[in-house]
Amino acid sequence: MGSKSKDTGSGADRRRVGRRAVLIGGAAAAVGTVAVAGDELGRLWWRLPGMEKKRVEGELDHKPAEWTAASRANWRRADRPDAYTIDRVVIHVVQGSYASALKVFKDPAHGAAAHYVVRKDGHVAQMIRELDVAFHAGNRDMNERSVGIEHEGFVDRPQDFTAAMYAGSARLAADICARHGIPVDRRHIIGHVEVEGTDHTDPGPHWDWDRYLKLVREASKARA
Repeated sequence: MGSKSKDTGSGADRRRVGRRAVLIGGAAAAVGTVAVAGDELGRLWWRLPGMEKKRVEGELDHKPAEWTAASRANWRRADRPDAYTIDRVVIHVVQGSYASALKVFKDPAHGAAAHYVVRKDGHVAQMIRELDVAFHAGNRDMNERSVGIEHEGFVDRPQDFTAAMYAGSARLAADICARHGIPVDRRHIIGHVEVEGTDHTDPGPHWDWDRYLKLVREASKARA
């Protein structure tokens, strides 16, 4: 499965330590507790009274999507992009059906999930908020800096990558890139296979990158 990966590994430190982190550091010093490591501050701000970001159950980042929640065991609460800069979109292929992707991402024993799943007809499910860290890339740094898009199908079956799927996924990717200021290019929209340390091969040789990026750019222009 494209997103079967723990929140492990490491890479360049892209964490931000902002006002919330300073507040946590000050609070820790005031009560004489052990200093909180700088790379942990960004993810701990919400534990302070009154600092937790308001969340609405089932709220969507991509408005056309359908909300269906992944298991809480398959993602980590965060405050992106304040805690971590989002500058990548990672493309996955599930090696199975849309239904099977939703099923395993709801399974706490699976240990992984993507933010979104795209069906062959272009329908999109959002399973994790973009402000949170999904365990999808098999690399902690990439998990923290990226949004994961899973696609129904198998890497060795080009017929699974339908026109409707490409179009629906492209609109989703354009939306993500616009909201986070991510350039629409192959450096910032990548395949799971390109993540450092991964043993996955998706989206595979039949994923048409030229076609996909053209569609994402067209969708981006349509948003303007």
